[in-house]
Amino acid sequence: MPIPFNDLRRVTGPHATALSAAFARVLERGVFVLGEEVANFEREFAAYCGVPHCAGVASGSDAIELALRAVGVAAGDEVATVANAAMYSTLAIRAIGALPRYVDVDDTDLLMSPPALAARLRPAVRAVLVTHLYGRLAPMEDILPIAAARGVPVVEDCAQAHGATRATLRAGAYGAAGCFSFYPTKNLGALGDGGAVVARDAAVDARVRSLRQYGWAAKYHVGQAGGRNSRLDELQAAFLRARLESLDAENAQRRAIVDAYAEGISHPAIRPPRRAGADCAAHLAVVRSPQRDALRRHLAEHGIGSEVHFPVPDHRQPGGAEADPAPLPVTERACGEVLSLPCFPGLTDDEVAAVVSACNGWTP
Repeated sequence: MPIPFNDLRRVTGPHATALSAAFARVLERGVFVLGEEVANFEREFAAYCGVPHCAGVASGSDAIELALRAVGVAAGDEVATVANAAMYSTLAIRAIGALPRYVDVDDTDLLMSPPALAARLRPAVRAVLVTHLYGRLAPMEDILPIAAARGVPVVEDCAQAHGATRATLRAGAYGAAGCFSFYPTKNLGALGDGGAVVARDAAVDARVRSLRQYGWAAKYHVGQAGGRNSRLDELQAAFLRARLESLDAENAQRRAIVDAYAEGISHPAIRPPRRAGADCAAHLAVVRSPQRDALRRHLAEHGIGSEVHFPVPDHRQPGGAEADPAPLPVTERACGEVLSLPCFPGLTDDEVAAVVSACNGWTP
């Protein structure tokens, strides 16, 4: 049987009863926007992340834009970020009228390089936007002091890192704000779109809550510019509450799959992922090969699904080019090599073994 890259029926199947109950609860209550389910999810997810505040929004992309606005980024400002995360950060930065300043990544985990960040910070940079790519926490212990020395807030893009933990801090608890997506394929996925911004600072949370609802200071009174209609709806919040209690167990399943690839893939032309510790939510299992496209064709011939996350760096996209580019050699090389293998709760041991076997049996 073919092995899918992802199978949301397997992922959501174990939650069917709880999801049906959540739907019935919302339907019976008759409140569909910013009601009890959203308030309860915000409280529960904030507690899970280890922060006091959480504001639900309509998507992960909105979460990034509103978080940047909430920490003070405005039109004409610059935001330091990476270019290997599919334009989501870049689009949010440009939606504000700000400018991306791209920072190269390290060659091990493809996360923001602290030395490269230090070289890119200058007075016009008003925020650092860090992506926890593929579910692995970025080196926040090194990034935060660099940003603090320049008086620059750090915003975390946690869209792929729900539950990743280093020491006592989870993704989203390091910076001035943490931005989450609940797109269905995420580790904590809704049955539609959704997002959230978590924060330690009540003022940041208050600004996000205003911005998500037109910038209102009070009903029909706009108190800050840049607001929009971006609200997590009651139904999606109820679905997320139904799945939140299983997040850690499902992350453990994902880590086991990544570890199996790390230990089992031994092909000289394939660079396997590192083992996944607690600081990796194992959202994606990514290998690298200079002959990535040939490897992908080989896997497809064996009925194995794969994806490329992500093939074109932001600075090579028409909407991502910047006037003051810096060399990004690691980013550019990696975008030509990365390949994501199947990794989702419900993937069987036999299927994982078949993926490993197909990788090791590839003849370039």
